[in-house]
Order: sequence, then structure tokens, then C-alpha cells
Amino acid sequence: VQLQASGGGLVQARGSLTLSCAVSGGTFSRYSMGWFRQAPGKEREFVAVISWSGGGTSYVDSVKGRFTISRDDAKNTVYLQMNSLKPEDTAVYYCTAKLGHWGTLKWSDSDYWGHGTQVTVSS
Repeated sequence: VQLQASGGGLVQARGSLTLSCAVSGGTFSRYSMGWFRQAPGKEREFVAVISWSGGGTSYVDSVKGRFTISRDDAKNTVYLQMNSLKPEDTAVYYCTAKLGHWGTLKWSDSDYWGHGTQVTVSS
């Protein structure tokens, strides 16, 4: 299974970006999909997850109400819509996949992950 994240870039504070992650080589609909991020000098942290069935989502508190995770099983793609961006959202964002339910929301429990995409929010 291969994951290819895209859509990062430089944006001003209060702006928006949409990240995409295209998945190939597996049965996409069987995977819960997550986004993690890692800022310079900080540990990687969970951002959002969407269940394999698409019916459940979860977010880290700092992005609730601003970010929305979604998936298109027909396109084997997961998205992260990011609105009202803040400088503290600056990080490399990683797309991850886990077969079935993902209860722990830990990076270490990922089955697959891709190269990250850089998001930089200027003040």
C-alpha cells in the first residue's frame, strides 16, 4: 500500500488549505485513515482520523471546528480541509492508514504512511 500526500504550501494566518492523500495498492475502503503532523522540535501528533466505514471522525482539540477530514472511496483519497489556519499549525503533515478500526490513534499503530507535505502558516 502506498500513500501520497499533497496540497501543502505557504498560507497566511486565517487562510485555508486542503490536503489530499491518494492511496494505491490496497482496498482503500477497509482502512481507517489518519492525519498526523510534526512541527520542528516537537513530537509527531495526531490531528484527525476517519473510520474505514466513513461514519466516524475524531480530531485533536486544537483543530476542532477548523479542520475537516473526509474520504472518497471511489477515488481512494482522503482529504483534510484546513480553515482558519494559525501559525501553530505549521508542520509536516503525514497521511496514515490502518486496516479496520483505529482505536488508539497512535502513530505507532499505523499500518502504512507516506511522505509528508509541508504546511507553513505565516502570521
